[in-house]
Amino acid sequence: MRHYSNGKLLLTGEYLVLDGAEALAIPTKFGQDLVVKTINEPELIWGSFTHENTCWFEASFSLPKLRLTSATFTSDKEGSSEFIAETLQTILQEARKLNPDFLNTNNGYVVKTQLTFPQDWGLGSSSTLINNIASWAQVNPYTLLWNAFSGSGYDIACAKHTTPIIYHLENNQPSITPVNYKPIFSNQIYFVHLNQKQNSRDGIAQYKKYRNDALSLIPEINQLTQEFLSANTIESLNNVIIEHEQIIGTIIKQQTVKEQLFSDYFGEIKSLGAWGGDFILATGNENTPDYFRKKGFTTLLPFNEMVL
Repeated sequence: MRHYSNGKLLLTGEYLVLDGAEALAIPTKFGQDLVVKTINEPELIWGSFTHENTCWFEASFSLPKLRLTSATFTSDKEGSSEFIAETLQTILQEARKLNPDFLNTNNGYVVKTQLTFPQDWGLGSSSTLINNIASWAQVNPYTLLWNAFSGSGYDIACAKHTTPIIYHLENNQPSITPVNYKPIFSNQIYFVHLNQKQNSRDGIAQYKKYRNDALSLIPEINQLTQEFLSANTIESLNNVIIEHEQIIGTIIKQQTVKEQLFSDYFGEIKSLGAWGGDFILATGNENTPDYFRKKGFTTLLPFNEMVL
């Protein structure tokens, strides 16, 4: 049995999407597989693999109690084998609360998960895992996300959809509108990795300090999301990016990434999701790759190589 979920990027509405703002999000060509095989022994044997097919995390749980019996961890990611295993255990336990029949058997399973992108890219290793487990357990992935962790859920929506979406929370429920987003100038849009992984929980914690001041700006962000979607020239998109970056920077009391790192760049730059890491969006031209590579940012994907 195979389950697959798409990765994600949040183009607009970062932070404020937690409080009901409309956000433009895109599923990526990269994602995560989860393959389940049945075995006779009453245990769950779990292996997590990188995009290069290296096993970075293994764990075993006894069934049906879901008791952790062993865990090993080989990675430069944050955490320990116990922390990763306990996080996985939490997700599986919450899935079982939603479907009491899940993993409540006398036989067992071997599970292999595999990313199709490097772990530090920040395209949704957690959200794709949660959506895959929800699919396997036949439970609501948004409920599983919110019971196990937190977040707006836009990343779960991307995991499930094959087109860009406008996402917002309405009465604490996801509202999703599939949209077409492939501008005629898409060959002038690039996604550049900042060589570091941002913990979105840290970014959200920073936002929550200032959220009361931010809520009045949701209508402006909603308008900018629509303008981002409808921009028909690179110049009009650049204007939207400048305004959006200024608003979010003012809310979270941070300089924009262009001000911090790329003040001499000839195009515009937009943070995607939590500020300070993972991918940025850069508008430019055929000289854009050279500019970033000379500054040491060598992971750069054109629009058509990233967007599903």
